Amino acid sequence: QVQLVESGGGLVQPGESLGLSCAASGFTFSSYAMSWYRQVPGKERELVAAIPNNSGSTYYADSVKGRFTISRDNAKNTLHLQMNNLKPEDTAVYYCAKAKTAFYFITSHYAKMPNYDYWGQGTQVTVSS
Repeated sequence: QVQLVESGGGLVQPGESLGLSCAASGFTFSSYAMSWYRQVPGKERELVAAIPNNSGSTYYADSVKGRFTISRDNAKNTLHLQMNNLKPEDTAVYYCAKAKTAFYFITSHYAKMPNYDYWGQGTQVTVSS
């Protein structure tokens, strides 16, 4: 069965960096786009970054552009999110998600949760001094 397991969360101070990973299994990882979402209590889950199956054009939320980098290693079935210059407002539970297709030509489709069929359990990222 499909499994997505996030790791790498933790507590960091503002301005520091953190890297998240998502180990995928149970499907052909190289055939599907993947994304990172995040959620804080009381708010909707929001898209952070997305990457197509072939690591082509990536997509970022405006709030993380220039600070976060999404990448994938299809040989190791792993999705990554490098987060630099973290801010307190980045505090959230971060989830990796498997898209239903290899890529979305219309990039706004990456932000629609029904376009994903599997989610990880999430990893907490806390940015605080």
